[in-house]
Amino acid sequence: MLFNSWLFLIFFVVTAAGYYALGRTRLRTAWLVLASYVFYGWLNPLYVALIAYTTLVNYVAGIRLESSPRKKTWLAVAVINNLLILGVFKYAGFAVENLNALLGLAGASYAIPEPGHLLPVGLSFYTFIATGYVIDRYRGTVDAERDIIRFAAFVSFFPYLLAGPIERAKNMLPQLSAVPSFRIGYITEGMSLFVVGLFKKIALADFLALYANKVYGEPGEFGGLALLMATYAFAWQIYFDFSGYTDMARGCARMLGFDLMLNFDNPYLSESLNEFWKRWHISLSSWFKDYVYIPLGGNRRGRFNTYRNMVLTMLVAGLWHGAAWNFVIWGGLHALGRTVTRELEQTAFYAEKIPKFVKQLFIFHFVCVTWIFFRAETFGKAMTVLGGIFTKAWADPRFPIAGILFILAVWAYQFAFESRLRGMLERSYVKVALVTAMILYMVFFRTSGYEVFLYFRF
Repeated sequence: MLFNSWLFLIFFVVTAAGYYALGRTRLRTAWLVLASYVFYGWLNPLYVALIAYTTLVNYVAGIRLESSPRKKTWLAVAVINNLLILGVFKYAGFAVENLNALLGLAGASYAIPEPGHLLPVGLSFYTFIATGYVIDRYRGTVDAERDIIRFAAFVSFFPYLLAGPIERAKNMLPQLSAVPSFRIGYITEGMSLFVVGLFKKIALADFLALYANKVYGEPGEFGGLALLMATYAFAWQIYFDFSGYTDMARGCARMLGFDLMLNFDNPYLSESLNEFWKRWHISLSSWFKDYVYIPLGGNRRGRFNTYRNMVLTMLVAGLWHGAAWNFVIWGGLHALGRTVTRELEQTAFYAEKIPKFVKQLFIFHFVCVTWIFFRAETFGKAMTVLGGIFTKAWADPRFPIAGILFILAVWAYQFAFESRLRGMLERSYVKVALVTAMILYMVFFRTSGYEVFLYFRF
């Protein structure tokens, strides 16, 4: 069930009506769980069994972490269980493929049969949500949740179930405990967020996907400028696609009275790679910082260990995105970029002498180069794109003028939003005008058909 479908609209209206009708009874939380399981099971009924199992294991671990003298054992049980599920369903095929490659190099005639596609949509997200909870419970930063229905709602809450944001227990569990109150402000705020996200998805991301998919599908057939424009197109496509999903998720949650964390904050205006990762997929980057980078030692044990921890964290983040070497390379490039630029970014020369716009352009183009490995289907195609940009003739790329205008308009809006014009852009009549324009555009000019959200595959 996709946010950008009429079926979801019917589902959400029924869910919201039932949730508010049951607001002063304990059944409201059970209703949310039921709705979330219907939402998830609509894709595949077997997915419900997996998320229910994950919920039960982490619920029990959370309780035991409160009273058991063997806290490390229960933490290990929960975390290993979560990682095993993620490993089997997401990385089994990748592991078998690489083992077969090694067997081939060794001259073996036997190959291990490769499993089919196993990855349930949203597994990476709700696994991290549950894992974050048990780690926080072990650290004592959150209390154990004893209401299993409430805990199930936290793990499976349908707005963020399929592609985040990766919420934290300290934010969501108190909200799930509160009695909901129906407010018109919640509805208007939520609808505005949802419309903005929907516009990003079907008017911008899906439109740019038409060009990016064509060029990246057969990169050897296109010239250098087309390859460059397709890379720009994908950079904005993935931003509009993923931030659009997050806006819709936050909008749905807001209409139900919940506040979800901000997941994107104009990342293409970043002046450093460190800042980029504070603005891009904030819930994931902060998750890796809190549960991988800091436990490895963070920046507390000298420069070498700091860079080692940074590289390891980015490599793991790359692998989280997909079971393929291209994603590891993508993470490695960001790790390399961070290690090379970290000292420079802390100097007075970089902070004061280099113009802000130059720094923003540099970071944007570095990120675009890394997106090549994220988008290309194989390493070979990635190198074809990268090499072709610099070596092939720059003929007419046949990039749609509308795409350029969209990107420039959004970029200009973001620059204005982070300037002294922000106050004007936040006025209610400006917001109403923009949302109205988006609705009218989607009614009359929307892209035919639609693309599945990109992050569903991760």
